[in-house]
Amino acid sequence: MAILTDLKDPRVGMVTVTFVEVTPDLRQAKVHVSIMGTEAQEKLSLAGLRNSAGFLQSKIAKRIDTRYTPRLEFVLDPGVKNSLEVARILREVLPPTPSSDTSPVDETSADDLPDDTEPSEDTPPVAADAASSETEESS
Repeated sequence: MAILTDLKDPRVGMVTVTFVEVTPDLRQAKVHVSIMGTEAQEKLSLAGLRNSAGFLQSKIAKRIDTRYTPRLEFVLDPGVKNSLEVARILREVLPPTPSSDTSPVDETSADDLPDDTEPSEDTPPVAADAASSETEESS
């Protein structure tokens, strides 16, 4: 949260912390970040984060009660960008899906059916009828 609220460095923007690896002795923490933007913006934001590591460590030291405060190392995590790229490629390759306002199960509405339609023997029973016939069979 300190990255978002307390850092005043204009280079740091559009940063998401994806996960943090902490050594068992709590002396070092590798902070994996995803940065949205161009490659130049990524490099600038990463440099800003690395320059502000001491400030962020002091913020952490005030919040946790340990003998040592972890030394922060910021690492670029390409996972989010890679997943966005995969999604873009899939959208190009796969056919478009039907819109959410049409039901893929039954495209006819009750208004489209004639009023005098009687269920035939070929029509499967309605769920309520099937449930009542199951209870009759089990008794």
